[in-house]
Amino acid sequence: MKHELKTLQIKARQSVYTLLSGNNLSKLHGEGYDFSELREYQIGDDIRKINWTISAKLGKPYVKELHANRELSVVVTTLMDGSLYFAEGNAKQKKLTEVASTLAYATQHQNDLFTALSFYQNTTHTTPPTKQLFHIENFSKQLFEAPLLHTKLKHQEAIDTVFKKIHKPSLLFVISDFLEEMDFSLLAQKHEVIAIIIRDRAEETPKKLGEVTLKSPISTLKFDTFFGRRSIQKYKKNLIEHDKKMKKHFSTYGIRYIKIFTDEEVVGKLMGLMV
Repeated sequence: MKHELKTLQIKARQSVYTLLSGNNLSKLHGEGYDFSELREYQIGDDIRKINWTISAKLGKPYVKELHANRELSVVVTTLMDGSLYFAEGNAKQKKLTEVASTLAYATQHQNDLFTALSFYQNTTHTTPPTKQLFHIENFSKQLFEAPLLHTKLKHQEAIDTVFKKIHKPSLLFVISDFLEEMDFSLLAQKHEVIAIIIRDRAEETPKKLGEVTLKSPISTLKFDTFFGRRSIQKYKKNLIEHDKKMKKHFSTYGIRYIKIFTDEEVVGKLMGLMV
């Protein structure tokens, strides 16, 4: 396992130092985060900058003016439980580790501040703001080795914890399979949030299994069933509805997102965010 983790870390670092070296993470946001002033809304202003509290008090719309920060604060949050214990060779957990590690190395390479918050059942790991490789590699190791089978995370509680813990406006990546409903409305008011969805293709296009015993990776529940065409149709319908609702929520609060499948290259997908 140590060899596999080291191989993953080397791949992530090489990707950063070659393919991502000319693509700064700061390109992911269009403005700084330090508060400068309030001014009256003008046609063409981004409505997301409107301060609704002040606007209500003054009877006309006012926007927040911000000026650029020289040092970018990058926060990587991972939400993990048994649902990531899926696919051959535990591919979802490994892909999440690779994505988080790549973002961490990219932040360190650009001399910005990296902070990590990782959540799984009854456990929260925090990496304080850092530029040191030691903390990044320890974060990567913790993700790779986290015992997820038969665990259940309270996702909304984790999101609420991030809101309370991260005070400085930041570029905030949230990495999960996003199979649970979550409310990012408060988090998106303070930070620029980017969601990275980790999925395996078999989750979205399952195959007929016939008579089978299904075991839950979240609980110890297992049951015998017939998983055929009707079961697949029902499953896919529910997943499509869930994802449609999730994307609508992202759009409402200005949250960008990408989906990375376990068989895809991480860097290519991340570079798509920087276009």
